[in-house]
Amino acid sequence: MKPTAIILARGGSKGLPAKNLRPICGRACVEWTFDAALASSRLARVLFSSDSAELRAIAHGYNIETHTRSAAQASDTATIDAATREALASDPLAGPIVILYGNVPIRPPNLIDDALALLERTGCDSVQSVAPVGRHHPWWMSRIDDHQRLTPWQGDTLNNNVFRRQDLPPAYMPDGGIIALRRDALELRILDVMPGPHAFLGRDRRAIINPPNSVIDIDTEIDLQLASVILEAARRSVA
Repeated sequence: MKPTAIILARGGSKGLPAKNLRPICGRACVEWTFDAALASSRLARVLFSSDSAELRAIAHGYNIETHTRSAAQASDTATIDAATREALASDPLAGPIVILYGNVPIRPPNLIDDALALLERTGCDSVQSVAPVGRHHPWWMSRIDDHQRLTPWQGDTLNNNVFRRQDLPPAYMPDGGIIALRRDALELRILDVMPGPHAFLGRDRRAIINPPNSVIDIDTEIDLQLASVILEAARRSVA
């Protein structure tokens, strides 16, 4: 079975514009994800799932197959795995699956193929891209009580007695660049997986470590500005 990419992009909600439509270097944000999917040498199919007719029209311009996401799977409480299962409901043989977010205009160029290669090579249930947390390390997290007293997030020692970033152990966070997984994992058919919102990742979960800022997930205006600067600089370098 050949790999299928599902690109997920919701329209705007509660009167807010869709960030997937926001212009970045003269193009809608989602178009950069279309480029990444179409550039992959391992993908056999690209499917775009959205509740937005405007976004689906853009996908049609790239000759990308589209799925009209239901209202239930386009709500603020919808989960990515449920939305992906809905998009693939008519194709029970599809797999492995790559999940891409339409609001991520910047990814390392070979991320999709590298994630699929790791999935195939190891036989794991899922591969997720991550990035180093840097100064936002869990050892430096704290709580503040009602009297503004600073206390450790966990344990008894503030900052784990570590005061130099270089002395912190490596720690990583999902960066939104990619999730690649087996169909059995997506369909929750892996045995002995702890129930919860990440159960669809299966039991054997692997990671690809991306350099800091090599994936930009558009969530705030600052993210949008950063992505614009990076993409404009890349455009000038090849001009």
